[in-house]
Amino acid sequence: MRRRTVTAGNLEEILQATEPAQAPERTAAPPAAAPPRREDHGLRTEFEFELPRGYVDEAGTVHRHGSMRLATARDELRPQIDLRVKENPAYLSVVLLSQVITRIGSISDVHAGIVERMYATDVAFLQDFYRRVNSEGHTRAAVTCPHCEGGFEVDLSGGRLGES
Repeated sequence: MRRRTVTAGNLEEILQATEPAQAPERTAAPPAAAPPRREDHGLRTEFEFELPRGYVDEAGTVHRHGSMRLATARDELRPQIDLRVKENPAYLSVVLLSQVITRIGSISDVHAGIVERMYATDVAFLQDFYRRVNSEGHTRAAVTCPHCEGGFEVDLSGGRLGES
């Protein structure tokens, strides 16, 4: 395989060239067989969270619980060719979050417009959550009690106190 240097000019071409080929349509169903067994390698790829404030949709419903999947290299490259990001580099986190958030409440079609309408507190929470999940591989944070100065870990995914 030939190596290519990625530039702003050829990034879209490279992404399109690496798209998986469409599988040909089958004309007849294969004989019934047990589905292939997926091995669990212990890699967690989706993480639940609870927003501090919650996303309020057009109907006024507040959505607080959601999930985010691990980011791929493509997820991090794609915003670089987005015109909104080129015009305003700060928009990168909106595009990136909209690609990796798989659900917020009952909303499964999360797009940049939804992330744009979130409260700043929730966007900051999701940016930190993204960093923890993709850089550190977990959602735990070491904290210190302000009263006794004892150290312990908390799960930032939003579980209530006393839940595991």
